[in-house]
Amino acid sequence: MSFDSDSPPSSSRDWFFPSPAFIHTPYPTPKYPKYPRRFTANPRNSLPYFPPDPRPPRTPSFRDVSDTPYRDFKYARTRRDERPQIKEQFNDAVSAPKNEISGVSVEKKSSFVNKIIGFSARGLKIRWQMAVSVAILITVFSSLLHKNFSLQNQVNELQDQISKCNISIDATSSIKQSIDYLPSTNLKILALILSLTLLSIPFLIFKYVDFVSKSRSLDNISEEVSFNKQLAYQVDVFLSVHPYAKPLALLVATLLLIFLGGLALYGVTDGGLAECLWLSWTYIADSGNHAGSEGIGWKLVSVSISFGGMLIFAMMLGLVSDAISEKLDSLRKGRSEVVEQNHTLILGWSHKLGSLLNQLAIANESLGGGIVVVMAERDKEEMELDIAKMEFNFKGTSVICRSGSPLILADLKKVSVSKARAIIVLAVDGNADQSDARALRTVLSLTGVKEGLRGHIVVELSDLDNEVLVKLVGGDLVETVVAHDVIGRLMIQCARQPGLAQIWEDILGFENCEFYIKRWPQLHGMQFEDVLISFPDAIPCGVKVASCRGKIILNPEDSYVLQEGDEVLVIAEDDDTYSPAALPRVNEASFKNTARPARKPQKILLCGWRRDIDDMIVVLDAFLAHGSELWMFNDVPEKEREKKLIDGGLDISRLLNISLVNREGNAIIRRHLESLPLESFDSILILADESVEDSAIQADSRSLATLFLIRDIQAKRLPYRDTMVTQAQRGSFSQGSWIGEMQQASDKSVIISEILDPRTKNLLSMSRISDYVLSNELVSMALAMVAEDRQINEVLEELFAEEGNEMHIRQADLYLREGEELSFYEILLRARQRREIVIGYRSPNAERAVINPPTKSERQRWSLKDVFVVIAEKDE
Repeated sequence: MSFDSDSPPSSSRDWFFPSPAFIHTPYPTPKYPKYPRRFTANPRNSLPYFPPDPRPPRTPSFRDVSDTPYRDFKYARTRRDERPQIKEQFNDAVSAPKNEISGVSVEKKSSFVNKIIGFSARGLKIRWQMAVSVAILITVFSSLLHKNFSLQNQVNELQDQISKCNISIDATSSIKQSIDYLPSTNLKILALILSLTLLSIPFLIFKYVDFVSKSRSLDNISEEVSFNKQLAYQVDVFLSVHPYAKPLALLVATLLLIFLGGLALYGVTDGGLAECLWLSWTYIADSGNHAGSEGIGWKLVSVSISFGGMLIFAMMLGLVSDAISEKLDSLRKGRSEVVEQNHTLILGWSHKLGSLLNQLAIANESLGGGIVVVMAERDKEEMELDIAKMEFNFKGTSVICRSGSPLILADLKKVSVSKARAIIVLAVDGNADQSDARALRTVLSLTGVKEGLRGHIVVELSDLDNEVLVKLVGGDLVETVVAHDVIGRLMIQCARQPGLAQIWEDILGFENCEFYIKRWPQLHGMQFEDVLISFPDAIPCGVKVASCRGKIILNPEDSYVLQEGDEVLVIAEDDDTYSPAALPRVNEASFKNTARPARKPQKILLCGWRRDIDDMIVVLDAFLAHGSELWMFNDVPEKEREKKLIDGGLDISRLLNISLVNREGNAIIRRHLESLPLESFDSILILADESVEDSAIQADSRSLATLFLIRDIQAKRLPYRDTMVTQAQRGSFSQGSWIGEMQQASDKSVIISEILDPRTKNLLSMSRISDYVLSNELVSMALAMVAEDRQINEVLEELFAEEGNEMHIRQADLYLREGEELSFYEILLRARQRREIVIGYRSPNAERAVINPPTKSERQRWSLKDVFVVIAEKDE
């Protein structure tokens, strides 16, 4: 077989491909690495021949070298084709060993060749990686070194340029300073002169004004006011009219001082204008900042600015102090606005205020307390001090006092009058006509509120004749309570039926049971007879009929059926303590006594004179039986007495049931009282005399003196056996004592005293000298009740009127027998046979009556000595 390089390779012989390192070597003789010898010393076999790869040649990457053994035989072939000389040398070198190992088998040769190729590839891979890493490191280091030298050269060049620029700037600055020195000096001098001129302008103006004023006064002697006074007056008006004039003037003065001080500092220092203005402000804000001033001019200006700053801050402190004092004084005097709603507003101040606040506090207790605002023409501190002296618990109700007049709309807005749920106008202590006239003007002011009123107005009047006028002005918003009329009618009822005073105190006050009106849809379609026993904790008394425009009917017929929209009037402890329940089992009323007690003629004494005594006479004539006598004892002459009665609208000739007996005298003089048959009167009414009605204390003192004198005279005249009562029944006073004798005398006749001050009423109640005391506390109760629910006023008017239903005290024999066991429901149904509604009872040994008994279904044993309180029509 020929070894000529030009001849084509034979397919029957082996061919050895050298490694890439061997191919790239420039020398013809191949060089192998000196690795440790791991093979036998046998001669190498010839390598097999591999056909050329048809794929195009590619350059091996690092990844190909490192991941797999080097098998790119195409690369070797390509390099062989490019270098034919190396190919010939290689063929000559491998031809000799090939003949020596011709006896070895083909399989062993192939295995050995593969091992040699893998070992050579791994060595080549390691050397290649090391060479590339070294080359990269050398390249990076050379680049960094070159950049370092380059940056150093640039820094040197920049430093040279900066030094040249600094030299140029210094030269330019020195030239500019030398050029601008003269204009800057002139500008500072001008600023200093300007500041001094501005400071002297106010002084020049003041002198000019004074000169003009003097010259005008010389020219015109008739001119009384000088020009400077007019100017001062205008400044004073400006500061008084405009609320923010003083702070504005202080601000202008501060800014002016900062500006003038800055100009002066600019003239005496080397700083700029802005810096001098800031420095001037620091001198004003802190007078100690001028300590670092240098130079006589700087020091003088800084001291002047600091002195002006002290004056400005002194004025500012004065303004702040005045504002704080004015605000505290406004709060102390009650001039601040009340920000409340759904509160009760009381306008005015009187001796009824204490009991009125007490009733409102009790009424609001179930709600956790309420808000009551009191506005009167008194000092706020005095009102708060008087309220603090009141000896009762407010039960969570807050009382807010404000000083103002109810006749001024601004003061009404101050107490949030448009958001109040009720407005109470109290009558002023003193003359009745003046008090009612003031109440009328107050109602006019209230109706003039632009925002409107959310609640109603309750007006207390002193004279019944003025009620029509007030209702005419107020319209539907007004509910009136005439104090004298209420007390007078209650006195008459108590004179006829002793004991009603305590019943009225329980019903009018919120401490026990009172009237409530509420709608119950579950009662629609039920007869009133069944409604009576449907409330375990209340007693129905009437119905508010929706079909009759909300008219309240007391004591209706048993057959009346409640319609949709009707409301039930009840007597209950509170508005949330009662509700209808299932009808209880009640035995039918087998006892029937429909006879009405016959009225007997009475003999009544009136001590004192009231402005509405003519109305009382008319009411007495309607209540008393035919043949009754009314004795009138006062210090008004008899001739004038008849004239006053006629002027009041009384026609004496039209009196049907009573006859008038006139006696003239002073009720506080004993010999005048002794001329009267005091032991023969059934009832004695001591009135608060008109001559002293302006003073409640004086009127009460007069009533007390009359009471003591009458009781003493009765005790001396009545036989001992008739006046003797046991000590256990009448109190702890000894039988032979003076008060004990007067207590015994009171068992013969009933004395009812009218007391204006509730404190006096408490003293009389403790001494038990007077049987029944009616005071303005009842009027306060009525005002509070109408304020809480204006519908109750219609109920009270009917109960106080001459016609319709009223309170009565009935004997037990009208409803039961001695020792009979009955439930309260059974007595209630028996009373319905007489068209009466029983609301309570009183046992013979009990001090007070029980209104709205809690256990109405339980039976108990009754006595004929028991008495019952009923609502029934007037006795004929």
